[in-house]
Amino acid sequence: MELFDRLVGEQLKTMEQLLFLQSEIERCQSIEEELIELQNEAKLQSVQEEIQQMKQQLKEIQQTFEKQTEEVIRSYQRHYCHAGEPS
Repeated sequence: MELFDRLVGEQLKTMEQLLFLQSEIERCQSIEEELIELQNEAKLQSVQEEIQQMKQQLKEIQQTFEKQTEEVIRSYQRHYCHAGEPS
């Protein structure tokens, strides 16, 4: 059960990272839209590069989250699905 709790805790931390990064991407995209309207190409390019970097980070965190989900499921199945079986 300790392993399951630890895995769920790690997954919650990853979810926090996902939510934070998604909000940062949204914030930067809003800035991007403003810069497009202002036609400030130099800053626009910088913000677009930052958005691309954050999207890559988001993708990596999503992959980590998926792996953690699989590990949580396996841990749960090992603990609860085999607990009632005779040894």
